[in-house]
Amino acid sequence: MTRRLLGHAAGVLLVLFAALAAAVPAPLPPQAAIASAHPLATQAGLDALAAGGNAFDAAVAVSAVLAVVEPASSGVGGGGFYLLHVAADGHDVMVDAREAAPLAATRDMYLGRKDGGSSTDGALAAAIPGEPAAWAWLAAHYGRLPLSVTLKPAITIARDGFPLYARLQNAIRVKQRALAASADAGQVFLAKGAVPDVGATIRQPALARTLEMLAREGADGFYKGRFAEHLVSEVRRAGGIWTAEDLARYRVAERAPIRVHYRDATLVMAAPPSAGGVVIGDALAILAGYELPSLDAVTRHHLTIEAMRRAYRDRAEYLGDPDFVQIPVDLLLSPQYAAGQRTSMRLDRATPSDVLRPVFTGDESPSTTHFSVLDREGNRVGATISINLFFGATYMVPGTGFMLNDTMDDFSTSAGKPNAFGLVGADANAVGPGKRSLSSMTPTFVERPGGLMIIGSPGGSTIISNVLGGILNWFDGKSAAEIVAAPRIHHQYLPDTVMFESAALGADERAELEKRGHKLRESKTGWGNTQVVTWDYASGRVEAASDPRGFGVGLVY
Repeated sequence: MTRRLLGHAAGVLLVLFAALAAAVPAPLPPQAAIASAHPLATQAGLDALAAGGNAFDAAVAVSAVLAVVEPASSGVGGGGFYLLHVAADGHDVMVDAREAAPLAATRDMYLGRKDGGSSTDGALAAAIPGEPAAWAWLAAHYGRLPLSVTLKPAITIARDGFPLYARLQNAIRVKQRALAASADAGQVFLAKGAVPDVGATIRQPALARTLEMLAREGADGFYKGRFAEHLVSEVRRAGGIWTAEDLARYRVAERAPIRVHYRDATLVMAAPPSAGGVVIGDALAILAGYELPSLDAVTRHHLTIEAMRRAYRDRAEYLGDPDFVQIPVDLLLSPQYAAGQRTSMRLDRATPSDVLRPVFTGDESPSTTHFSVLDREGNRVGATISINLFFGATYMVPGTGFMLNDTMDDFSTSAGKPNAFGLVGADANAVGPGKRSLSSMTPTFVERPGGLMIIGSPGGSTIISNVLGGILNWFDGKSAAEIVAAPRIHHQYLPDTVMFESAALGADERAELEKRGHKLRESKTGWGNTQVVTWDYASGRVEAASDPRGFGVGLVY
């Protein structure tokens, strides 16, 4: 039989195998599990399950507590993506709660301004939040518990306070001057203008009142009526461009996730306006042409870097808000396109990014958070939520207790100009009224005949490479704890540099990669805060692990 026929036969067998596997009912997990970036958030999720809720109720409880105890990373003023699996019917869906640009936003609104940081600092940097709408949507369409129950832990913690921990203290130190300039924020996060000591109690009474309002009135209480009028008035007073119509018209969107196959697994990932699913699928399609397990470590690193280089390049050119631009998803994920990508790759030499087809042909946030949830019915949630940079726009709307996001910086404010994470973009991700900016947030489910993993991470542009590395490590048989702790390597097309954690590469590996033409930059501090839940079908073992780089915890219930 010819190689072509053998390949065709193998493909048919894989399709039949996948169909048979899909026909077998999935087992029920013997335990529930949650991994999040803070112990209080994880506990709130477990409390929701104990109260008779499901994974979707737990997701609301975890999100709300993270809004209180991780205010530099997410919150009522932010947004994100909730990847859901409904066990009863096997339905996968992504709830898109990404922030939307105000209707007054224009393509060049940040060009030529004397306040050069206007896309990252202050009210003009803020898009319309999606988080309150997401909580109400999850409660109404997927959960069992009312918001009055799932938001209660967050309300209590906001009112009574929580002890300041080192990770949040560092974020306060980084943004101390900007926080001091926002009267309400300075009152909450600073002690007479100074950075509080670790262990100091952080109380947020105004945020508690906002959460109580959401528990009573749901999304309408936030996006319409007196509260919305107050938001608009204060945002405009601070230089923003929100209107009552912007808030009233905001809706979450349900989108079909990105679904790809790699080896014997099916991956379900966030879809645009998340770039993550497409970029990881693009990279894995390239890597599928190599027998990675049989290769030496340096060559595996080399090929993974080269795949990331090309997939991130495609991110820059093609991806944006699917409601506004046509995205060639099927092409980017196809075996034929991947085969073409591999023709420019050499095993012994790096490809300089500037020799790839350029992105721009015309005249043209590490402070995110993720959590993973599995309940005993088999429902699952992977959620990555954000306000973009540390403390977002570093502006707390007076009387509300929450920080505005600075998600407008995730647009390509000028084609070819890097954003705060060094990512470049083209017109597909240009600023526009009502648009949702491209994001790297990548909540992901990976399932194979033997088990399941739920994974995601913060990290700005490194989110995608963090998740990709976790996927490859899971295929190598690593446990949940090993996956979240594994040292990381990152390449994002531009700048043309391989960033790596100190433990990721030995001296010999570094020398060999440099010999192949890679430019290396060691990071003395780690990045990301990965949260993983795994479930081994054969043994029934469920594990939840939180990244040791952070302050979180994974618990099995």
